[in-house]
Amino acid sequence: MNNQPKIQESQIFDVNFGINVKLIKPLNIYGCTIGDNCFIGPFVEIQKNVFIGDNTKVQSHSFICELVTIGTDCFIGHSVMFVNDLFSNGSPALGDKSKWKVTKIGNNVSIGSNATILPIEICDNVVIGAGAVVTKSITKSGVYAGNPAKFLRKI
Repeated sequence: MNNQPKIQESQIFDVNFGINVKLIKPLNIYGCTIGDNCFIGPFVEIQKNVFIGDNTKVQSHSFICELVTIGTDCFIGHSVMFVNDLFSNGSPALGDKSKWKVTKIGNNVSIGSNATILPIEICDNVVIGAGAVVTKSITKSGVYAGNPAKFLRKI
């Protein structure tokens, strides 16, 4: 048996870029919108139907799945993972996008490295600590950390 895998290069296609966007390759970005003055670090994947607002910085190794909206003036740390499939039937939706959920991140939100963001909403002016797991919507500005993420203090 001498099967050969199909090898594909990382790509950047069908992206609506704002002005003065800086990208560091390799990247896999497709079918999304990235606002003005954004920075996208290496080894990032941004899937289709994602919107990233102006002046937002996405650090290396982060994964932004479909149906995520990120506001303006945000910071996404290294290796932040966004999730749109909650395994509602005990397993992955396996392409059944009707089971996927939306995530909305407000303006002036900083998300620390290795955080995991489930499909929720985060209001403006929030700091999410490194390694936090955000399982519920955040409606009050402040600093949140832990697993699950909990309010620690006002900013």
